[in-house]
Amino acid sequence: MTMEAIEKVTQVEQQARADKAEAEARVKRALAEAEREGEAQLQKARNDAAERGRELLAQAEERAAKAAVEIAQRAEREGDALRAAAKARLDEAADYIVGRVVKS
Repeated sequence: MTMEAIEKVTQVEQQARADKAEAEARVKRALAEAEREGEAQLQKARNDAAERGRELLAQAEERAAKAAVEIAQRAEREGDALRAAAKARLDEAADYIVGRVVKS
């Protein structure tokens, strides 16, 4: 082999090593970018899930508050009805007691 051919082979080998190193560097950069993008997407998904959880909790609290108001109103109405029934029977109870005392 001539000296010229040996130099050419050496240059080609050096270029191949340089190309390989550049390709490895590009792969590393692409992998790092993909990891950053993946982490960003994961964080966004976590944030979205947390926000959705807060929204669902707020909706549940709102429904619970409405239910509490309805229950309180129904209890008030039932209490009013019981007081009215008791008041209506108050005279009857007084007559009954008076009758029992007089007969004794």
